Amino acid sequence: MSRPAWAWALYDWANSAFPTVVSTFVIAAYFAKGIAPDEATGQAWWGWMQTVAGLAIALLSPVLGAVADAGGRRRLMLALTTAVMVVATAGIWFARPVPEDALWALACVGVATVAFELGTVFYNAMLPQVAPPERLGRVSGLAWGLGYAGGLCCLAVALVLLVQPNPSPLGLDRAAAEHVRATALLVAAWIVLFAWPVLLALPDPKGVRLAWGVAARAGLAEIWAVLRRLPANPTMLRFLIARLFYTDGLNTLFAFGAIYAAGVFGMGFEEILLFGIALNVTAGLGAAGFGLVEDRIGSRRTVLIALTAMILLGAGLLVAEGKAAFWALALALGCFLGPAQAASRALMARLAPPGEVTAHFGLFALSGRVTGFLGPAALAAVTAATGSQRAGMATVLVFLCLGAAILATVRVKRG
Repeated sequence: MSRPAWAWALYDWANSAFPTVVSTFVIAAYFAKGIAPDEATGQAWWGWMQTVAGLAIALLSPVLGAVADAGGRRRLMLALTTAVMVVATAGIWFARPVPEDALWALACVGVATVAFELGTVFYNAMLPQVAPPERLGRVSGLAWGLGYAGGLCCLAVALVLLVQPNPSPLGLDRAAAEHVRATALLVAAWIVLFAWPVLLALPDPKGVRLAWGVAARAGLAEIWAVLRRLPANPTMLRFLIARLFYTDGLNTLFAFGAIYAAGVFGMGFEEILLFGIALNVTAGLGAAGFGLVEDRIGSRRTVLIALTAMILLGAGLLVAEGKAAFWALALALGCFLGPAQAASRALMARLAPPGEVTAHFGLFALSGRVTGFLGPAALAAVTAATGSQRAGMATVLVFLCLGAAILATVRVKRG
């Protein structure tokens, strides 16, 4: 890859620490096991927080994407959203293991989640700047693999430096869960350390920069025009609707995987970290491996293969009883997490008109969040109604099946 492509991919390495450590493996489990009154209540509360964040992302992402296109400030908006993510993530440190701090923890994670997702709108829109059309799948897949490697390394540092040592060489109080809370500070520092190269290597395209007010009006007009044209573009419309459902399932899986492992299989923080490291290895290998062949087999076909495998393996996970079976099925499923996401990004880059890339990636984010409240809400409602985490997690498969079925009807030139 070229130097700009490597700088762009390094942002995947940087920001992947947030979903890996905060949303999935460590802070999510800490909230359910250490802050909430019990695991089932924690899973339900976490679900409602993700619901609110999903609504905010759905409202903001397409509008801000169009504003970035109109105003030529894609890089600045990426810098701002990254800064908000860093500050909110660092704030999790102040969430003590008492129910009274649940609202603070949920607020910090919610704000950071919104900033993370909005940042990816501007980041993903830079993909056509660093890769020609015939290499979009390769660059996207390898970058996604690098992201999993970044999450893996951050988890490993958290395990070796913060969570495992007892007593802590840093003087962290285990009774106050400081060894776990400090992982949020590590993530914030990790993002600051590795996210900056893309801001230097990829300046905004040359052109007239409109004032913020003018750009906002132009951006709103652009997103309205894009939405009005969607019915005339059935390929794009069906793809966005398909992604709407399967991304709901993926986001719910990421948000509740560690909570499920902690509650159903009794995993502690150290075991969850080890599981997270192993899962990131298989996910990274899967993303990079499929990235090498995606441009030949097609992005759409790559997503369908990944979704089918996850549905089958996910069904097995729901009935797994022992830890050994859980580990084996989950690590196998991990091989298909990256390809589903990286190939979706590459397919969007291929379908989006050149002058409206950021606006269309705003719609891309919208398609993953406009019903983003449904996945967590369905999981939270079923969990609360049945008192069963297994029953709640079964809702994920419904969303994956719906997305795959709709995507199978999409016809593109390649794949």
